[in-house]
Amino acid sequence: MATDMCPASPEPTLSFTQGLIVGQISVVLLIAAFIKFFIFGEAPSPEVAATIRAAERRSRTLAHRQSLLTLRSTTPNSNTRSSQSSLNKKSSILRNPPTLTIGSILNKTYYNVDSHQPESLDWFNVLIAQTIAQFRSDAQQDDAILTSLTKALNGTSRPDFLDEIKVTELTLGEDFPIFSNCRIIPVDEDGLSLNTGPNGEKRFDANSTRAKREGSRLQARMDVDLSDMITLALETRILLNYPRRLTAVLPVALAVSVVRFSGTLSISFIPSNPSQSTPTMMTFSFLDDYRLDFSVRSLVGSRSRLQDVPKIAQLIEARLHRWFDERAVEPRFQEIALPSLWPRKKNTRGGDEPLDALTSPSLAASVGSRSNSGSAGKGKGREIARELKEEARREVEAEQATGVRTELTPPPLPDNFRYRRVKGRNASGFGSGEFSMPGSLPGMGIDLAT
Repeated sequence: MATDMCPASPEPTLSFTQGLIVGQISVVLLIAAFIKFFIFGEAPSPEVAATIRAAERRSRTLAHRQSLLTLRSTTPNSNTRSSQSSLNKKSSILRNPPTLTIGSILNKTYYNVDSHQPESLDWFNVLIAQTIAQFRSDAQQDDAILTSLTKALNGTSRPDFLDEIKVTELTLGEDFPIFSNCRIIPVDEDGLSLNTGPNGEKRFDANSTRAKREGSRLQARMDVDLSDMITLALETRILLNYPRRLTAVLPVALAVSVVRFSGTLSISFIPSNPSQSTPTMMTFSFLDDYRLDFSVRSLVGSRSRLQDVPKIAQLIEARLHRWFDERAVEPRFQEIALPSLWPRKKNTRGGDEPLDALTSPSLAASVGSRSNSGSAGKGKGREIARELKEEARREVEAEQATGVRTELTPPPLPDNFRYRRVKGRNASGFGSGEFSMPGSLPGMGIDLAT
């Protein structure tokens, strides 16, 4: 009878103590490798990082453009211009202007998009510099920008593992952006350039179907370059709330500086739509070929501090680039509603005195003497105007009482002056009593003689 024999189990080659030692050494090696390559690993050069980011943005732009072209090929074109114009109420008094297209605008402004040279924007740089200088001056007067920034950083979006964020340094810079190389590019409703021929050559056809389509507009593109040091320094603490609250606290200090920005800014206007009650919009965005360089300084720890950790700098730069790409880089853009440009009384500023208060030299002299004593407010201006009117009335009454005031006669014109006789005036310069109205029949006049 055969007997079943159980195989002998092999004896372990390592004891418990040896296995524990090997496990501890493996954990230490993993931690050392993580610290060496993840925390203290060398960051790529700014040129290499900028090239990689530019390639990623360009691939996203091309994919978006390809999706738009595919959608156009599958969706038939709809004539939205005729349907929209039929819904609008037409006035019988206001004359209908001719159909305005981007081609007619370019022809009437003598701008050839194919041959016109890019323009410098020196005057625009001066205005922008004055605006930025005033903004920096206002920021120094009070802590409004510091209060708003602190409130935004400590808002509802702050995670639970972060303590209160404090702003320790804020520098708005000293230099100004320089705009240059401005050119006009016709684009369609999706922002795609119309300045490209069928074979890829640079040529704009004003009579093409895309140029006459609803939504086509003119876009101004300009290069912008800024080399400055705009710094924001923060201080906070990382809280470890597991297994119980405030198990560990890690102080962190960060300072992020914008050292350079260069790119292409595109600006265009979207007309208002009365049927939808939408105002005129100004849109702006940056092309995907921009470059944004940061300088990130970090300090982690309380006693044994880690300074300028490369991985922290990479994470912060990636987050800032992503934030900018999601808001102002094509195909995304920012919209700003423009107010009405018609002159209105409520928007008038300056000159508290009425215009008729300066018709007399004596009154103008009195106004000048009073204005030199100091600037008057709106209520003081009304009081001065009333005083001037009373003074003028008293002067006229005094002249009439003494017989000095006579009817004014126009001075005789020299013989060597040539002038055109105005309708309704005789040779002496006074009215003849007959006036002609525009649009009346020939020979029909209005006799206003008394």
